[in-house]
Amino acid sequence: MFHVHRRAGAALALACAALLAMSSCGAAKSSAAPASLKVGLLAALSGTYAAVGKDLRDGFQLYLDTHNGKLGGHQIDLVVGDEGDGPATAVPAATKMVKDDHVVALTGVVGGGSVQALVPLLNQAKIPLVGSNGRPQLKDVAREWHTSFLSDEPGAAIAKYVHDKIPGTVFAIGPDYQGGYDELRGFTEAFKAAGGQLANKDGKATFTPFPGTTNFMPYFAQIKASGAKAVYCFYAGTAAVDFVKQYAQSDAKSLPLFAAGFLTEGGVLAAQGQSARDIYSVLNYSPDLDNAANRTFTAAWRARHDSAPTTYAMASYDAGAVLDRAIGAAGTNPTPEAINAAIAGIGQIDSPRGSWEFSRNTHAPIQKWYLRQVRPDGRALSNTVVESLLTLGA
Repeated sequence: MFHVHRRAGAALALACAALLAMSSCGAAKSSAAPASLKVGLLAALSGTYAAVGKDLRDGFQLYLDTHNGKLGGHQIDLVVGDEGDGPATAVPAATKMVKDDHVVALTGVVGGGSVQALVPLLNQAKIPLVGSNGRPQLKDVAREWHTSFLSDEPGAAIAKYVHDKIPGTVFAIGPDYQGGYDELRGFTEAFKAAGGQLANKDGKATFTPFPGTTNFMPYFAQIKASGAKAVYCFYAGTAAVDFVKQYAQSDAKSLPLFAAGFLTEGGVLAAQGQSARDIYSVLNYSPDLDNAANRTFTAAWRARHDSAPTTYAMASYDAGAVLDRAIGAAGTNPTPEAINAAIAGIGQIDSPRGSWEFSRNTHAPIQKWYLRQVRPDGRALSNTVVESLLTLGA
């Protein structure tokens, strides 16, 4: 009897232990939080476009902060890298994120040239890019998505308006790098298609050395001598400040100035001051758009910044929304490839700019463009929406 009781007790103890283990495992499994994920944000935090890069960083961070630091239910470890002035610094920074940090997705990227240079790396690693600034047309967009615009679209959106308003030739000017080429091509092709004629020599846009051009006065003398009735330009960052302040002091100052919206966007407008007054620009966003998503976004932005949000911050905030939905749809253990596949199926984004969705062909937004003018808003100047122009991207 003694042996029977001992064996029965041992068996009972083993059974209890097994049940306890199963119960513990089940509890651990049911209460385990989703694994944290690393996302890389690459932006120009130094150089000509540092202000743009910081808005990209801050816009994405704002989305994270207003969503408990999570995307798709996963805690996010944001890895930030400096793009600098282009591919020479962008590619090494992105390579570190991919190979050392093992990010599941990349976002940000200010320069179109940087985007082009990153395509081979991202394809090799099978990692999606949800970029949040302009980029050129790419042959391979399998893993390239952008929440902002294609670089030729701003000029294309305003070209007919300029043609209809200006009784004569227009001088087109911008910086000599990929973004400048794309931005000016978008304007000049659409302007000529509308029946317009450029005042530039040989009928081709003028390009200024980048990033070395700080004195634009010789170019303004060319503009005046050309007989142009207006000017269209693309500049951003510190170059935009130099261009606008010098324009207001030049012989060309009486000519209407039209521009891609980056010329007067964000902090550069405050630096330009009254020199920027009355400039017309085209952009996919303005902080005075009246919709619920924009009211939420601008209130959250103003709670931590002493300025209105920019299109850069808005597009990066939207990149957070895209990744939030895609990661959430990519399963319990999201891989870069699963996230990329999920992006294709997310449909419309309720954005501060108004609702938009990705084009199946370009992976850039189908969205509305707005004409804005720099006007007084209280004691400050503001990019005020004048009218809607057209929708591009379909």
